[in-house]
Amino acid sequence: MNDSIWSIFVLTFVPLFVVLDAAGNLPMVSALTEDLGRGLKTRTINLAILTAVVVGLAFLFFGQFLLRVMGISVGAFAVAGGLILIVLSIRYMIYGRMVDASRDEMMAVVPIGTPLLAGPATITTLIFLDTQFPTWAVLLSFCLNMLLAWLIFVSGDRILRFLGQGGLKALSKVFSLLLAAIAVDLIIRGLNLLDILNTV
Repeated sequence: MNDSIWSIFVLTFVPLFVVLDAAGNLPMVSALTEDLGRGLKTRTINLAILTAVVVGLAFLFFGQFLLRVMGISVGAFAVAGGLILIVLSIRYMIYGRMVDASRDEMMAVVPIGTPLLAGPATITTLIFLDTQFPTWAVLLSFCLNMLLAWLIFVSGDRILRFLGQGGLKALSKVFSLLLAAIAVDLIIRGLNLLDILNTV
């Protein structure tokens, strides 16, 4: 893999890794599935990952088309998405979660699949990355991130025992700070696309 391909992979993988925040979502996923048997818990995680993959791929391949149909520029979407990411990161730093979760029979789809994994942050990042990098790179990074999220969730009990709640909370705070930084960068790039700023 040459330097150019490697840098493209890093620049697409890292933002998606941060916004998906599988490690930060692990305590909530574990709490939601703690009363399930081992087999049902695994099936629930599989369905959640599948839901997130379907939602993510739908916006990756059709997101820009929807924006064109609605007459929304990529720059405007990037600014709006960046503002949403900032709100979500601040909410996470204050309350320890981005969204409120409820326990029901469809928890694999909502809230784990979406919006915990494939929520506004992920959708915004996918669409914007697709405007900046080759689609194959974004697709590869997204699929690898979803595979990593699946591995983290199915190994959740062991990870929780190893890191402890305190360790995961500290890790999540770092991710929320990185998410805020990505949000600011997204807003700056959006303003540049709108010719409001002349620098990236």
